[in-house]
Formats: sequence, structure tokens, C-alpha cells
Amino acid sequence: MRGPREARRGSFLNEPGLIADGSVLIRDGLVQEVGPTRRVENLKAARGAVEINAAGRVVMPGLVDGHTHLAFPPPGGAHTDAASALNAVKTTTARSAAIRMRHYLGAMARHGTTTVEVKTGCGGGQSAELKLLRALSLVRHDPVDVVPTFLLCLPALAEGTARAEAVGAWACGDLLPLLHRRRLVRFADVEWSPGESRQRLFRRYLETATQLGFGCRVHAEGGGLPEAAALACELRVASIDHLENIAAGELRWMAGSGPVITLLPGAPFQRGARPAPARALIEAGAALALGSNFNRSDSPILNMQTVVSLACREMGMTPAEALVAATINGAHALGCAATAGSIEHGKRADLIVFNASDYRELGCHSGMNLVHLTMKRGEFIYQEGDVAPLPAQDLRLA
Repeated sequence: MRGPREARRGSFLNEPGLIADGSVLIRDGLVQEVGPTRRVENLKAARGAVEINAAGRVVMPGLVDGHTHLAFPPPGGAHTDAASALNAVKTTTARSAAIRMRHYLGAMARHGTTTVEVKTGCGGGQSAELKLLRALSLVRHDPVDVVPTFLLCLPALAEGTARAEAVGAWACGDLLPLLHRRRLVRFADVEWSPGESRQRLFRRYLETATQLGFGCRVHAEGGGLPEAAALACELRVASIDHLENIAAGELRWMAGSGPVITLLPGAPFQRGARPAPARALIEAGAALALGSNFNRSDSPILNMQTVVSLACREMGMTPAEALVAATINGAHALGCAATAGSIEHGKRADLIVFNASDYRELGCHSGMNLVHLTMKRGEFIYQEGDVAPLPAQDLRLA
């Protein structure tokens, strides 16, 4: 995925930078060299190196999941509505929440994800939000890199403008400065909803977040997508997400130098709805990334291999486009492209070894884990194992 410093757009999305018969030299958790095997093996720095043979397999950057709701609703338990989910947050500890999150993060690592964005946004006030963010801080690098995001969700329209104004004022005046002082989040996100008064609130919120040094995102799932896209482009947010319902005539905001668009093919697939117009967005010059939209309640897809397959089958992307969107463009959307998303000198050695001889196989496999090895910062954190009987004395109760 080596290439330009900015996110890839248009035809450049279809260039994965394949190296046939390649090798990667890793030292101290970083990529030191990458290229044809014959050249890398003859380097002085490669003498005495431990060799991991990946012959016949695809080696590629770790997958980047650019959009999840892993923190809320909380994993584990049956939370059939927002009230019970919020009550579960209020009655647990940050450490207990972290233990449950780690279970899902481990599953993501086994399926090849090495960097993941996680949103809070439980709507339960400051104490609940801080509890979830403290839990995320406990798992920020264990086992994968977590990019924490605070998602502002305004009250329903039925609750009136005054209530929305109060929540917006609290977020801008109290919560964002507190999160800045404690360094608990990387991004400030907003759940977009139509309405002129709300658009003013969203603008104020995103401008405040920018002034404090946060990256900004727009969660554009409902109505008012032209306005959401226009504001995202004007304020140069890092990513605008969802856009399943954007119309062809509204794509002009997405072309050229607009923000990365993080598409979530699993969301419409789960609902039986129309997928986002990926092909039209690519032709308009948009930079696409992919995310799982993992939500334990109604979008339980955490396997980014499945997301890549759905992007190909449901949205018409090529395997190369989908893999670029799930690696280097995802890293650009999360502000970590300098360290992740491609196999280049000086970047973290976040790699996956697939049980596939051709990367295009990932476009046609659904629900199957092709990962043979997952490497994070130069260390293998997952290895495919044999299916065999386990002696009873080796079993341990949690």
C-alpha cells in the first residue's frame, strides 16, 4: 500500500502496490526494509535475522477498522433498549467494561484488525462518558491500537430545541475542554440530524473541537446529507461516515480534496437496505475508507475480511479498492497514516499473513477467517492453530 502521503482517490484506489516474492525486514517493532526477497535477504542488516516463511501466502498491512460502536451499547448481556444499555454502563466499573471490550478486541485481532476506532456517545452525561473513555484508555494498545472518539448525540427532536441547546452547550463548554485536559480522545464526532438550529449546534461543536486540537468526524446516517457533506468539507473534517442514502446529485461535495468517506457495508447489509454508492463516489474522486460499524446490539460484524467482501459484492468495489480502503485510507481517516496502514520504512510492523495465494481471494470470501498470523508492532499476537482434542488438565476456568 505504499504510495502518496494523502488518502488515495479515484483510480489510485485500485493500486495496492503488490510486490511478488517480497520480503519485509523488521527491527524493534518497525519496518526497516521492504522489497523483492533477493534484495532484502542480501542486506547486511538481514544477516542473522529470524526468518518467518510465508511462501504461498499474502502478507499485507494490518486491517484498519475506521468506525465502531464497541463501547456503547456495552458488550455482554442483553440490552434491548437504550435505557437498559445506559443503566448497564452506570452500574459497572471502568475496569469491568475494559475486560469485556478486550474480549471483542481480541476477536478483531484474530481476524486481522490491528487498529480500530471506538466511539462512546451513550447520552448518559459526563460520568457515564468518562467511565467508558477510562475503560478505553485501559485497552488502548491491548491487543490492538484503539483510537477513542467521543460521539455527540443530541436529544430526539420531540424533546425540543431547548434541550438540544443545553446538551450542545454542555459538550462545548464543559466536556470537550475536560477531554482535552485529560487526553482521553483523539476525535470529536457528531451524530448528524436535519434542522437549521441543530446545524448551528453542530458547527459550534466541531469548531470548538478543532480549536482544542481534536480531529473531527461527522456521523451522517440520517437525513440532511447535503448539509452534512457541505459542512464536513468546509471544516475539513477527517472523515464523514455512512452516507448510504446520499444521492448522485449530492456527490459534488465529495470530489477532489474533500474528507475521507468511511463506508460501512455491513450496516445496510444487516438492515436489508440499499448500500452506499461506492462506485459513483470513486468516479467522483472521493477518498474511501471502510469500517465495520460493529455494534453488539444490531450490527455484530467485527471481521473486516467480511467488510472487504461485502464492499466488493454489495457496493461494486474491486478487491484492490476495498483493501486500500481497509488499510492506508482507513489510517488516513484516523490520523495515523504516518505509522500504520502500509508496509513502509519506519512504520509500525502491523502485519497479517493470509491463507491465500492471491489478495483478490479476500473479495469473495465471507464469514471465513483467512488469517494465518497477526503481527502487532513486530510481535505475533495471534497464530492459527490446529483443531485437536484438549486435555482436561489444560482447561482453566475463568
